[in-house]
Amino acid sequence: MTELANPAHTIAELRRTLARQAGQIERLEAERDALHAQMQTRGEELEVATRMLRARARTMTSVIDAVTEQSIIGTDRDGVVRVWNPGAERMLGLPRTDVVRQRSITEFHLLEELTDAAEAAGVPVGVDALVHAAQENGSDVRDWTYVAADGTHRAVSVAITPRTDDRGVHAGWNFVGTDVTEARETERMKDQFVSLISHELRTPLTSILGYLELVLDDEDEPLTEAQEGYLRTVERNAQRLLGLVGDLLFTAQVDAGRFTLTPGDVDLAAVAQAAEETVRVTAAGAGVEVLVDVPSEGLVVPGDAMRLGQACDNLVSNAVKFTPAGGRVTICVRAATGPDGAPVAQLSVRDTGIGIPAGEQGRLFTRFFRASTAKRSAVAGVGLGLSITKAITTAHRGTLDLASAEGQGTTFTLTLPLPA
Repeated sequence: MTELANPAHTIAELRRTLARQAGQIERLEAERDALHAQMQTRGEELEVATRMLRARARTMTSVIDAVTEQSIIGTDRDGVVRVWNPGAERMLGLPRTDVVRQRSITEFHLLEELTDAAEAAGVPVGVDALVHAAQENGSDVRDWTYVAADGTHRAVSVAITPRTDDRGVHAGWNFVGTDVTEARETERMKDQFVSLISHELRTPLTSILGYLELVLDDEDEPLTEAQEGYLRTVERNAQRLLGLVGDLLFTAQVDAGRFTLTPGDVDLAAVAQAAEETVRVTAAGAGVEVLVDVPSEGLVVPGDAMRLGQACDNLVSNAVKFTPAGGRVTICVRAATGPDGAPVAQLSVRDTGIGIPAGEQGRLFTRFFRASTAKRSAVAGVGLGLSITKAITTAHRGTLDLASAEGQGTTFTLTLPLPA
């Protein structure tokens, strides 16, 4: 009986084994079908993604090719050109086929500029000199001189940014250039004109004022009351014109990098009080109240007393000019703490005047710019005071901030560092 039972037991075991294997095969087949379905889905997704990438690439290429006023040049990490749009063809006079994969971006730059940039950055002369600042800061915008195929030079404002491939890996650099040759030449001629006219006007004005002083102070030949009144009017206008000439010369010095300071200790409280005294008569005539809020012990900062006084005078006189009768101008001096925790001094000039439109505030410190509210109100001026004040503030390593709303007034805050 035992011998007969053993084969039966073996057969049963085999059946169970076959059943388990059949179950495993079914599970494997199900897993295979699921994997196949996933692969098919992934394949479809990959195909869609590939089509999207190709469409995006075509769109990007068409956008780049549509730009004709700016040069768009893409390079690999070594500076070899890979992208060359119609704007680059137009600016530099070479077709795409003659440049892409054949020439380096550095071939279109002045060697002297590359050498100077390389020495300043401490890098080799070449593409490293061009992209050093972009590597450090993530992007860079500055003027470079492009050399066209015919040898002509173009002043170009170039924005440099890193370029990545489809995997997000750094693949090179983008150079987007705007031709500013005519704009820079216009600026140069304007600066020359301003400097020339300023010098030519200063000499005769000084002579006029000198002779006016002689006539007005001549005790041997006294003037009638009417004559003295006329000449005082001439003197005031000559002084005003001389002040404008001084402003023009100052802006020319700033642009030429010849602006220097005479350092010393300056009491900002005294500067604010002096500004109020200077504008007191004008403010009273305009019906504007001027208040001074300064610490009784003063607040001393390192700086140039004359220039800081000039900056404060500009802010206060502007505030009075742009404040209608019945309004108020407040000059405030305070010690404060800067964003980095360092001690600072703040001189603020707040008015209840006509205000400045939000869209124009970014241009307010540009030379000769005048806000539309000033033009509509027919307030006299040439648009130099704030640009001068900004230059003085920057030279003192300070900041000049603006808060304004049209019809609600304006506050300028001049912040200067204090000794730690």
